[in-house]
Amino acid sequence: MEKYTITGRIGEGAHGIVLKGRCLETGEIVAIKKVPLKKLDNGIPCSVLREIKALQQLNHENVVKLLDVFPYGSSVALVFEYMPTDLSVLLYDPDEPLKEAQIKAYMSMLLKGVDYCHSLRIMHRDLKPANLLISCTGWLKIADFGLACLLDNNPDKQYSHQVATRWYRAPELLYGARHYNQGVDLWAVGCIFGEMLNCFPLFRGDNDIEQLSLVLRALGTPDEQSWPGVTELPDYKKISFPEYSAIPLEQLVPDVSNIARDFLSKFLVYDSDKRIQAAESCPCDLPKPKVGKHGLCPNIPSPELHIPVSNFG
Repeated sequence: MEKYTITGRIGEGAHGIVLKGRCLETGEIVAIKKVPLKKLDNGIPCSVLREIKALQQLNHENVVKLLDVFPYGSSVALVFEYMPTDLSVLLYDPDEPLKEAQIKAYMSMLLKGVDYCHSLRIMHRDLKPANLLISCTGWLKIADFGLACLLDNNPDKQYSHQVATRWYRAPELLYGARHYNQGVDLWAVGCIFGEMLNCFPLFRGDNDIEQLSLVLRALGTPDEQSWPGVTELPDYKKISFPEYSAIPLEQLVPDVSNIARDFLSKFLVYDSDKRIQAAESCPCDLPKPKVGKHGLCPNIPSPELHIPVSNFG
């Protein structure tokens, strides 16, 4: 800890306290995530080891950088580049709601970061607005890899279904799937996109059953034709729902362009293999940033910007 000085406190999460600090050698402002080790005999928690291992492999402009790791008393400290805010803060700012062109820019950066992670076979498994940090220069960067894991080549490999924050949890996870793929991240991306369009979460369930019910009400009751293998999922027969017909997407995301709705529909697909891949989405050019209320935010063109259909795959 002798390399850093603490200058403030950023916040507290499920896995520890995040402090604001400064590197004494370079003067760089950093974020220090202090994770307590509750039982020293058990070593470093698996979630911390997963995060460290994943971040040490990643080097991309849309993934937060891990700068240092060291023991800190009865804790382990992870040092990251400092990010002044996150997407959840920008999403719910009543004074400066996101414009259409800003949404496009943030989606572009999110998809670039997700595509990079997936190219290395890393599943994030907890994508949500609070884990999408915004840098001082306006870049969106994926953070919090505590639930990340490497996609195994073994098709029989089982994973935990108790991952992802409920509002962004893919339907296969809600049905208890132990075999899944990077499609769980793509469903979360769709939920984040819908939330940016609506300024409200698409599926806001108070528990897993309500969450699944909200998804079924929107997309319709799945069957073997629309979702091969659904009837074999571990929790499929544990609870029954009424037969729902899919609602028009205009009801789910009103007041947005047909292009945006069509793009959203490519993520919100029951069959994870049919969800649009991050690499298939055409990124947009990002202009220089300008000073904004939350620091430096992208100087995006006007909300009247017309986005060609080809840009949405």
